[in-house]
Amino acid sequence: MKKTVIIVGGGFAGLEFVRKLGNSEKYNIILVDANNYNFFPPLIYQVSTGLMEPSAISYPFRKILRHSKNARFRLGSLEKVVPNENKIILSNGELEYDILVMATGTESNYFGNKNIEAYSLPMKTISDALTLRNTILTRLDRATRLTDEVERQKMLTFVIAGAGPTGVELSGVLAEMNVSIIKKDYPELGDKDILKIYLVDGLPSVLNVMSKKSQEYTYKKLKELGVTIKLNCLVKDFNKDIVELSDGSKIESRNLIWAAGVSAKTFEGFEASSFGRGKRLKANAFNLVEGYENIYALGDCALLSGDANYPDGHPQLAQPAIQQAYNLATNLEKDNKDWKPFKYNNKGSLAIIGRNKAVFDLPKEKYFIKGFLAWLIWLFVHIMGLVNFKNRLRTFVNWIGYYIYKDQYFRMIIKPNEKSTLESEERN
Repeated sequence: MKKTVIIVGGGFAGLEFVRKLGNSEKYNIILVDANNYNFFPPLIYQVSTGLMEPSAISYPFRKILRHSKNARFRLGSLEKVVPNENKIILSNGELEYDILVMATGTESNYFGNKNIEAYSLPMKTISDALTLRNTILTRLDRATRLTDEVERQKMLTFVIAGAGPTGVELSGVLAEMNVSIIKKDYPELGDKDILKIYLVDGLPSVLNVMSKKSQEYTYKKLKELGVTIKLNCLVKDFNKDIVELSDGSKIESRNLIWAAGVSAKTFEGFEASSFGRGKRLKANAFNLVEGYENIYALGDCALLSGDANYPDGHPQLAQPAIQQAYNLATNLEKDNKDWKPFKYNNKGSLAIIGRNKAVFDLPKEKYFIKGFLAWLIWLFVHIMGLVNFKNRLRTFVNWIGYYIYKDQYFRMIIKPNEKSTLESEERN
Protein backbone atom coordinates (compact mmCIF):
# COMPACT_ATOMS: atom_id res chain seq x y z
CA MET A 1 0.00 0.00 0.00
CA LYS A 2 1.12 3.55 -0.68
CA LYS A 3 2.12 5.58 2.33
CA THR A 4 0.39 8.88 3.03
CA VAL A 5 2.67 11.90 3.16
CA ILE A 6 1.17 15.14 4.46
CA ILE A 7 3.08 18.32 3.74
CA VAL A 8 1.91 21.40 5.60
CA GLY A 9 2.65 24.64 3.75
CA GLY A 10 2.59 25.35 0.02
CA GLY A 11 5.47 27.81 -0.27
CA PHE A 12 8.76 27.26 -2.05
CA ALA A 13 9.57 24.06 -0.15
CA GLY A 14 6.06 22.61 -0.19
CA LEU A 15 5.53 23.14 -3.90
CA GLU A 16 8.94 21.73 -4.85
CA PHE A 17 8.27 18.66 -2.70
CA VAL A 18 4.93 18.04 -4.39
CA ARG A 19 6.41 18.53 -7.84
CA LYS A 20 9.04 15.91 -7.11
CA LEU A 21 6.78 13.31 -5.44
CA GLY A 22 3.37 14.12 -6.92
CA ASN A 23 3.51 11.21 -9.38
CA SER A 24 5.34 8.78 -7.09
CA GLU A 25 4.31 5.13 -7.10
CA LYS A 26 5.20 4.86 -3.40
CA TYR A 27 3.25 7.73 -1.83
CA ASN A 28 -0.03 9.57 -1.76
CA ILE A 29 0.61 13.26 -1.09
CA ILE A 30 -1.73 15.65 0.71
CA LEU A 31 -0.77 19.31 0.56
CA VAL A 32 -2.29 21.36 3.38
CA ASP A 33 -2.38 25.15 3.39
CA ALA A 34 -4.46 27.89 4.99
CA ASN A 35 -4.78 29.57 1.57
CA ASN A 36 -5.98 27.93 -1.63
CA TYR A 37 -3.16 29.47 -3.64
CA ASN A 38 0.61 29.61 -3.85
CA PHE A 39 2.20 33.06 -4.05
CA PHE A 40 5.67 34.45 -4.72
CA PRO A 41 6.85 36.35 -1.59
CA PRO A 42 9.79 38.22 -3.20
CA LEU A 43 7.30 40.30 -5.23
CA ILE A 44 4.84 41.03 -2.41
CA TYR A 45 6.15 44.60 -2.18
CA GLN A 46 5.15 45.26 -5.82
CA VAL A 47 1.55 44.24 -5.06
CA SER A 48 1.58 46.47 -1.98
CA THR A 49 2.56 49.52 -4.06
CA GLY A 50 0.15 48.90 -6.94
CA LEU A 51 2.80 47.94 -9.47
CA MET A 52 1.43 44.42 -9.88
CA GLU A 53 -1.91 42.70 -9.47
CA PRO A 54 -2.14 39.88 -6.90
CA SER A 55 -2.99 37.25 -9.52
CA ALA A 56 0.33 37.92 -11.29
CA ILE A 57 2.26 36.38 -8.40
CA SER A 58 -0.27 33.81 -7.17
CA TYR A 59 -1.84 30.64 -8.56
CA PRO A 60 -4.46 28.15 -7.23
CA PHE A 61 -3.06 24.97 -5.70
CA ARG A 62 -5.74 22.79 -7.22
CA LYS A 63 -4.78 23.91 -10.71
CA ILE A 64 -1.09 23.35 -9.95
CA LEU A 65 -1.86 19.79 -8.80
CA ARG A 66 -3.87 18.80 -11.88
CA HIS A 67 -0.88 17.01 -13.35
CA SER A 68 0.12 15.26 -10.13
CA LYS A 69 -1.84 12.00 -10.12
CA ASN A 70 -1.05 11.12 -6.49
CA ALA A 71 -1.31 14.59 -4.93
CA ARG A 72 -4.38 16.19 -3.41
CA PHE A 73 -5.02 19.54 -1.72
CA ARG A 74 -6.68 20.24 1.62
CA LEU A 75 -7.65 23.79 2.57
CA GLY A 76 -7.25 24.34 6.29
CA SER A 77 -5.11 25.82 9.04
CA LEU A 78 -2.90 23.56 11.13
CA GLU A 79 -3.80 23.78 14.81
CA LYS A 80 -2.14 20.79 16.44
CA VAL A 81 0.16 17.85 15.72
CA VAL A 82 -0.48 14.53 17.48
CA PRO A 83 2.70 12.52 16.85
CA ASN A 84 1.75 9.49 18.96
CA GLU A 85 -1.38 9.01 16.83
CA ASN A 86 0.21 10.05 13.51
CA LYS A 87 -2.39 12.69 12.85
CA ILE A 88 -2.77 16.44 12.57
CA ILE A 89 -5.72 18.55 13.65
CA LEU A 90 -6.81 21.29 11.27
CA SER A 91 -9.29 24.12 11.64
CA ASN A 92 -11.80 22.00 9.73
CA GLY A 93 -11.01 18.38 10.60
CA GLU A 94 -8.27 15.79 11.05
CA LEU A 95 -5.85 13.95 8.77
CA GLU A 96 -3.77 10.84 9.42
CA TYR A 97 -0.28 10.40 8.01
CA ASP A 98 2.55 7.94 7.67
CA ILE A 99 5.03 10.77 7.10
CA LEU A 100 4.55 14.42 8.08
CA VAL A 101 6.55 17.20 6.44
CA MET A 102 6.47 20.67 8.02
CA ALA A 103 7.06 23.51 5.57
CA THR A 104 5.11 26.20 7.39
CA GLY A 105 7.48 29.11 6.80
CA THR A 106 7.66 32.14 9.04
CA GLU A 107 5.53 34.92 10.46
CA SER A 108 6.30 38.48 11.47
CA ASN A 109 8.22 38.82 14.73
CA TYR A 110 7.25 41.89 16.74
CA PHE A 111 9.65 41.07 19.59
CA GLY A 112 6.86 41.25 22.15
CA ASN A 113 5.81 44.83 21.37
CA LYS A 114 2.00 44.80 21.44
CA ASN A 115 1.58 48.32 20.03
CA ILE A 116 3.73 47.56 17.01
CA GLU A 117 1.90 44.28 16.47
CA ALA A 118 -1.48 46.01 16.69
CA TYR A 119 -0.84 49.14 14.63
CA SER A 120 1.99 48.45 12.18
CA LEU A 121 1.60 47.07 8.67
CA PRO A 122 3.30 43.69 8.09
CA MET A 123 4.59 42.38 4.75
CA LYS A 124 4.19 38.59 4.77
CA THR A 125 1.07 37.63 2.81
CA ILE A 126 -1.07 38.71 -0.13
CA SER A 127 -3.63 40.00 2.37
CA ASP A 128 -0.90 42.09 4.03
CA ALA A 129 0.09 43.49 0.65
CA LEU A 130 -3.46 44.47 -0.25
CA THR A 131 -3.95 46.06 3.17
CA LEU A 132 -0.79 48.09 2.69
CA ARG A 133 -1.83 49.12 -0.82
CA ASN A 134 -5.22 50.26 0.49
CA THR A 135 -3.54 52.14 3.33
CA ILE A 136 -1.05 53.96 1.09
CA LEU A 137 -3.76 55.04 -1.36
CA THR A 138 -6.23 55.99 1.38
CA ARG A 139 -3.61 58.06 3.21
CA LEU A 140 -2.70 59.89 0.01
CA ASP A 141 -6.32 60.64 -0.78
CA ARG A 142 -7.05 61.80 2.74
CA ALA A 143 -3.98 64.06 2.68
CA THR A 144 -5.50 65.97 -0.25
CA ARG A 145 -8.41 66.99 2.03
CA LEU A 146 -6.46 67.95 5.14
CA THR A 147 -5.71 71.61 5.82
CA ASP A 148 -3.61 70.98 8.93
CA GLU A 149 -0.05 70.66 7.62
CA VAL A 150 1.13 68.58 10.60
CA GLU A 151 -1.65 66.04 10.17
CA ARG A 152 -1.13 65.99 6.43
CA GLN A 153 2.55 65.20 6.82
CA LYS A 154 1.76 62.34 9.20
CA MET A 155 -0.29 60.79 6.42
CA LEU A 156 2.54 61.21 3.93
CA THR A 157 5.40 59.93 6.11
CA PHE A 158 6.25 56.24 5.83
CA VAL A 159 8.59 54.51 8.27
CA ILE A 160 9.91 51.11 7.16
CA ALA A 161 11.39 49.02 9.96
CA GLY A 162 13.98 46.58 8.66
CA ALA A 163 16.65 47.23 6.04
CA GLY A 164 16.81 43.73 4.64
CA PRO A 165 15.80 43.00 1.03
CA THR A 166 12.08 43.64 1.68
CA GLY A 167 12.68 46.99 3.40
CA VAL A 168 15.20 48.13 0.79
CA GLU A 169 12.98 47.15 -2.14
CA LEU A 170 9.89 48.75 -0.64
CA SER A 171 11.62 52.02 0.25
CA GLY A 172 13.15 52.16 -3.23
CA VAL A 173 9.87 51.68 -5.06
CA LEU A 174 8.05 54.20 -2.82
CA ALA A 175 10.79 56.73 -3.53
CA GLU A 176 10.46 56.20 -7.27
CA MET A 177 6.67 56.47 -7.09
CA ASN A 178 7.12 59.73 -5.20
CA VAL A 179 8.71 61.22 -8.31
CA SER A 180 7.06 59.44 -11.24
CA ILE A 181 3.50 58.70 -10.12
CA ILE A 182 2.28 60.45 -6.99
CA LYS A 183 2.98 63.98 -8.19
CA LYS A 184 0.88 63.29 -11.27
CA ASP A 185 -1.99 61.54 -9.51
CA TYR A 186 -2.25 63.97 -6.58
CA PRO A 187 -1.67 67.51 -7.91
CA GLU A 188 -3.39 68.89 -4.80
CA LEU A 189 -0.29 67.94 -2.80
CA GLY A 190 2.05 70.20 -4.77
CA ASP A 191 5.00 69.55 -7.05
CA LYS A 192 7.72 68.99 -4.43
CA ASP A 193 8.60 65.58 -3.00
CA ILE A 194 5.37 64.45 -1.38
CA LEU A 195 6.31 61.40 0.62
CA LYS A 196 8.87 61.28 3.40
CA ILE A 197 10.41 57.81 3.58
CA TYR A 198 12.48 56.53 6.52
CA LEU A 199 14.32 53.22 6.52
CA VAL A 200 15.26 52.12 10.05
CA ASP A 201 17.40 49.19 11.16
CA GLY A 202 19.19 48.20 14.35
CA LEU A 203 22.20 46.88 12.46
CA PRO A 204 25.06 49.06 11.17
CA SER A 205 24.28 48.50 7.46
CA VAL A 206 21.49 47.94 4.99
CA LEU A 207 21.25 44.45 3.45
CA ASN A 208 23.25 43.01 6.34
CA VAL A 209 23.23 39.50 4.82
CA MET A 210 24.96 40.70 1.64
CA SER A 211 28.51 41.82 0.87
CA LYS A 212 29.99 45.14 1.97
CA LYS A 213 30.09 46.32 -1.65
CA SER A 214 26.38 45.62 -2.05
CA GLN A 215 25.64 47.40 1.21
CA GLU A 216 27.60 50.51 0.24
CA TYR A 217 26.08 50.71 -3.24
CA THR A 218 22.55 50.21 -1.90
CA TYR A 219 23.00 52.84 0.82
CA LYS A 220 24.26 55.36 -1.74
CA LYS A 221 21.42 54.75 -4.22
CA LEU A 222 18.71 54.92 -1.58
CA LYS A 223 20.08 58.24 -0.35
CA GLU A 224 20.05 59.53 -3.93
CA LEU A 225 16.39 58.52 -4.19
CA GLY A 226 15.62 60.64 -1.13
CA VAL A 227 15.25 57.91 1.49
CA THR A 228 16.30 58.86 5.02
CA ILE A 229 18.27 55.94 6.48
CA LYS A 230 18.69 55.48 10.23
CA LEU A 231 21.02 52.62 11.21
CA ASN A 232 22.07 51.29 14.62
CA CYS A 233 18.58 52.30 15.66
CA LEU A 234 15.51 50.24 16.53
CA VAL A 235 11.82 51.06 16.42
CA LYS A 236 10.92 51.13 20.10
CA ASP A 237 7.18 51.88 20.02
CA PHE A 238 4.32 53.11 17.83
CA ASN A 239 1.06 54.66 18.99
CA LYS A 240 -0.57 55.21 15.55
CA ASP A 241 0.76 58.79 15.40
CA ILE A 242 4.38 58.70 16.49
CA VAL A 243 7.16 56.19 15.83
CA GLU A 244 9.56 56.14 18.77
CA LEU A 245 13.16 55.10 18.09
CA SER A 246 15.76 53.63 20.43
CA ASP A 247 18.04 56.68 20.05
CA GLY A 248 15.37 58.84 21.68
CA SER A 249 14.15 60.48 18.47
CA LYS A 250 10.56 60.41 17.24
CA ILE A 251 9.01 60.45 13.79
CA GLU A 252 5.49 61.78 13.42
CA SER A 253 3.80 59.29 11.12
CA ARG A 254 0.64 57.25 10.78
CA ASN A 255 2.45 54.59 8.74
CA LEU A 256 4.85 52.04 10.20
CA ILE A 257 5.62 49.19 7.80
CA TRP A 258 7.08 46.20 9.64
CA ALA A 259 9.80 44.25 7.81
CA ALA A 260 12.13 43.98 10.79
CA GLY A 261 12.13 40.32 11.58
CA VAL A 262 10.49 36.92 11.32
CA SER A 263 10.23 33.78 13.39
CA ALA A 264 9.07 30.30 12.47
CA LYS A 265 5.48 29.38 13.25
CA THR A 266 5.00 27.09 16.22
CA PHE A 267 2.29 24.49 16.72
CA GLU A 268 0.93 22.59 19.68
CA GLY A 269 2.02 18.98 19.94
CA PHE A 270 5.78 19.32 19.50
CA GLU A 271 8.09 18.99 22.47
CA ALA A 272 9.60 22.29 23.61
CA SER A 273 13.04 20.80 23.01
CA SER A 274 12.19 20.40 19.31
CA PHE A 275 12.49 24.14 18.74
CA GLY A 276 15.76 26.00 18.32
CA ARG A 277 16.81 29.53 17.47
CA GLY A 278 14.05 31.58 15.85
CA LYS A 279 11.50 28.91 16.90
CA ARG A 280 12.74 26.70 14.05
CA LEU A 281 12.37 22.92 14.30
CA LYS A 282 15.72 21.29 14.99
CA ALA A 283 16.46 18.66 12.36
CA ASN A 284 19.36 16.49 11.28
CA ALA A 285 21.10 16.54 7.89
CA PHE A 286 18.23 14.52 6.40
CA ASN A 287 15.62 17.06 7.58
CA LEU A 288 14.30 14.64 10.21
CA VAL A 289 13.05 16.55 13.26
CA GLU A 290 14.92 15.62 16.41
CA GLY A 291 12.97 13.25 18.64
CA TYR A 292 10.65 11.94 15.91
CA GLU A 293 10.86 9.05 13.45
CA ASN A 294 8.52 10.24 10.71
CA ILE A 295 8.32 14.04 10.95
CA TYR A 296 10.49 16.23 8.75
CA ALA A 297 10.97 20.00 8.45
CA LEU A 298 11.85 22.03 5.37
CA GLY A 299 12.81 25.59 4.55
CA ASP A 300 12.35 28.56 6.85
CA CYS A 301 10.90 26.51 9.72
CA ALA A 302 13.84 24.05 9.74
CA LEU A 303 17.11 24.44 11.64
CA LEU A 304 19.38 21.83 10.11
CA SER A 305 22.57 20.43 11.55
CA GLY A 306 25.25 18.60 9.62
CA ASP A 307 26.08 21.17 6.94
CA ALA A 308 29.60 22.31 7.87
CA ASN A 309 29.30 25.56 5.91
CA TYR A 310 26.18 26.58 7.85
CA PRO A 311 26.65 25.55 11.50
CA ASP A 312 24.01 28.05 12.67
CA GLY A 313 21.41 26.95 10.14
CA HIS A 314 20.69 27.92 6.57
CA PRO A 315 19.47 31.37 5.52
CA GLN A 316 15.69 31.71 5.40
CA LEU A 317 15.57 32.20 1.65
CA ALA A 318 13.93 30.50 -1.32
CA GLN A 319 16.91 28.48 -2.52
CA PRO A 320 17.65 26.58 0.72
CA ALA A 321 13.94 25.71 0.95
CA ILE A 322 13.74 24.48 -2.65
CA GLN A 323 16.96 22.48 -2.39
CA GLN A 324 15.95 20.87 0.91
CA ALA A 325 12.59 19.85 -0.54
CA TYR A 326 14.21 18.34 -3.61
CA ASN A 327 16.75 16.44 -1.52
CA LEU A 328 14.15 15.04 0.90
CA ALA A 329 11.79 14.01 -1.91
CA THR A 330 14.67 12.29 -3.71
CA ASN A 331 15.65 10.48 -0.51
CA LEU A 332 12.09 9.28 0.11
CA GLU A 333 12.11 7.57 -3.27
CA LYS A 334 15.18 5.54 -2.23
CA ASP A 335 15.89 2.89 0.37
CA ASN A 336 16.95 4.41 3.68
CA LYS A 337 20.55 3.26 3.35
CA ASP A 338 21.03 5.31 0.20
CA TRP A 339 19.87 8.64 1.60
CA LYS A 340 21.96 11.70 0.88
CA PRO A 341 22.50 14.37 3.59
CA PHE A 342 21.61 17.91 2.63
CA LYS A 343 24.32 20.32 1.51
CA TYR A 344 23.30 23.82 0.46
CA ASN A 345 24.50 25.03 -2.93
CA ASN A 346 24.67 28.81 -2.59
CA LYS A 347 23.75 30.40 -5.92
CA GLY A 348 24.21 33.98 -4.76
CA SER A 349 22.02 36.79 -3.39
CA LEU A 350 20.03 39.46 -5.21
CA ALA A 351 18.28 42.66 -4.17
CA ILE A 352 16.67 45.38 -6.26
CA ILE A 353 16.79 49.04 -5.26
CA GLY A 354 14.90 50.63 -8.12
CA ARG A 355 14.80 51.19 -11.84
CA ASN A 356 18.13 50.01 -13.34
CA LYS A 357 19.53 49.62 -9.83
CA ALA A 358 20.19 46.28 -8.15
CA VAL A 359 22.97 44.27 -6.50
CA PHE A 360 24.03 40.67 -7.03
CA ASP A 361 26.48 38.84 -4.79
CA LEU A 362 27.82 35.73 -6.48
CA PRO A 363 28.63 32.71 -4.28
CA LYS A 364 32.26 33.77 -4.05
CA GLU A 365 32.19 37.09 -2.20
CA LYS A 366 34.84 38.75 -4.36
CA TYR A 367 32.43 38.67 -7.32
CA PHE A 368 29.86 41.44 -7.22
CA ILE A 369 27.55 42.92 -9.88
CA LYS A 370 25.66 46.17 -9.54
CA GLY A 371 23.48 48.53 -11.54
CA PHE A 372 21.72 47.72 -14.81
CA LEU A 373 23.22 44.24 -15.33
CA ALA A 374 22.30 43.16 -11.79
CA TRP A 375 18.83 44.61 -12.39
CA LEU A 376 18.42 42.49 -15.55
CA ILE A 377 19.55 39.38 -13.67
CA TRP A 378 17.07 40.17 -10.89
CA LEU A 379 14.24 40.48 -13.45
CA PHE A 380 15.12 37.17 -15.09
CA VAL A 381 15.49 35.24 -11.82
CA HIS A 382 12.20 36.51 -10.41
CA ILE A 383 10.24 35.94 -13.61
CA MET A 384 11.52 32.36 -13.81
CA GLY A 385 10.66 31.85 -10.14
CA LEU A 386 6.95 32.33 -10.80
CA VAL A 387 4.75 29.24 -10.91
CA ASN A 388 3.77 29.04 -14.59
CA PHE A 389 4.20 30.60 -18.01
CA LYS A 390 1.06 32.73 -17.77
CA ASN A 391 2.23 34.43 -14.59
CA ARG A 392 5.69 34.95 -16.08
CA LEU A 393 4.23 36.54 -19.21
CA ARG A 394 1.90 38.83 -17.27
CA THR A 395 4.68 39.94 -14.98
CA PHE A 396 7.04 40.57 -17.87
CA VAL A 397 4.44 42.68 -19.70
CA ASN A 398 3.71 44.63 -16.49
CA TRP A 399 7.39 45.37 -15.97
CA ILE A 400 7.93 46.43 -19.59
CA GLY A 401 5.01 48.85 -19.28
CA TYR A 402 6.33 50.26 -16.02
CA TYR A 403 9.84 50.58 -17.43
CA ILE A 404 8.65 52.51 -20.51
CA TYR A 405 6.00 54.71 -18.91
CA LYS A 406 7.23 54.80 -15.29
CA ASP A 407 3.64 54.13 -14.34
CA GLN A 408 1.22 51.30 -13.61
CA TYR A 409 -2.52 51.10 -13.17
CA PHE A 410 -3.23 48.72 -10.28
CA ARG A 411 -3.80 51.50 -7.76
CA MET A 412 -7.34 50.65 -6.69
CA ILE A 413 -8.63 50.74 -3.12
CA ILE A 414 -10.43 47.40 -2.85
CA LYS A 415 -11.54 46.35 0.62
CA PRO A 416 -13.67 43.42 1.83
CA ASN A 417 -16.25 45.78 3.34
CA GLU A 418 -15.48 49.13 1.80
CA LYS A 419 -18.11 51.15 3.66
CA SER A 420 -17.16 50.04 7.17
CA THR A 421 -13.41 50.16 6.62
CA LEU A 422 -13.45 53.60 5.04
CA GLU A 423 -15.67 54.90 7.81
CA SER A 424 -13.21 53.48 10.35
CA GLU A 425 -10.32 55.16 8.51
CA GLU A 426 -12.11 58.52 8.65
CA ARG A 427 -12.74 58.12 12.40
CA ASN A 428 -9.06 57.34 13.04
